[in-house]
Amino acid sequence: MNKLKTIFTIIILVLLVGNIFFGVKYFAVQKELQQTQIALETQKTNEKVLDFTKLFIEKVLKAKTEVDFETRLKLENAVRNLDDEEILAQWQKFTESETENEAQEEVKNLLEMLVNKIHPVK
Repeated sequence: MNKLKTIFTIIILVLLVGNIFFGVKYFAVQKELQQTQIALETQKTNEKVLDFTKLFIEKVLKAKTEVDFETRLKLENAVRNLDDEEILAQWQKFTESETENEAQEEVKNLLEMLVNKIHPVK
C-alpha cells in the first residue's frame, strides 16, 4: 500500500511538472504569436503605403499633363485605404494647395511622411 501511494505521488508530481512546463510553453508561444501578428500588420501597412507612394509618383509627379478626375479619385481612395489620419491630413493639405509653391512644399511633406511611415525615424 505504501509503495502504491509513493507511485501515485510520483505520477502526480510528474503530471504537475508537465502541466507547468506546457503552461509556460503556451504563454511563450502566445507572446510569439502576438509579435508575429504585429509584424504582419506592420508589413501590410508598409505595403499599402509603398503602393500609394508608387501610384502618387507615377500618376502625379511624373505626369506630363494635368491629372484627370479618375486618377485623382483613384489616389483619394488609395490614401483613404491607408487608414492613417496623419497621412490623410497631409494629403488634404496637398490637394487644397492654392499656389504651385505651396503644392510643392506639401508634396515634399507628404513624401517625407510616407517614407517615415515605412521606415520610422528612431
